[in-house]
Amino acid sequence: MRAASAAARIAEVIAAELRLTEPSVRSSRTLAEELLDPEFVEVGASGRRWTYEEMLAALPAMQGGTEDGPRYELSGMAGALLAPDLVHLTYATHIEGRHALRSSLWRRDADGAWRLYYHQATPVPTDLAQDQAAPGAS
Repeated sequence: MRAASAAARIAEVIAAELRLTEPSVRSSRTLAEELLDPEFVEVGASGRRWTYEEMLAALPAMQGGTEDGPRYELSGMAGALLAPDLVHLTYATHIEGRHALRSSLWRRDADGAWRLYYHQATPVPTDLAQDQAAPGAS
């Protein structure tokens, strides 16, 4: 079997990242566990550091966790294959008047599943948010 192209790997990871914004995934520990690496770490927009267990416990109550609540709006999604089993995504989000630039590292596990290994969100003032959403913006 031929190895997937870089574009195919990046597309798989983008689909997984988008799943993490779905209320059905955010509210289900079982579904979220499928996407988070056991060594997962996040530095959130608040500056707080989250571990795997902390994130799984808190995710259902976080924004975007309910069908009738606010949803994340994503823009400028771009990916880069850093190694055969490592993809870096960057994008911008908007939810309830708050904007952030986001960076995710996804690694493929021994079973071939892509798992979110590291995520960071950096708050962006509203007046800069539109300029920063496009990849390569400075």
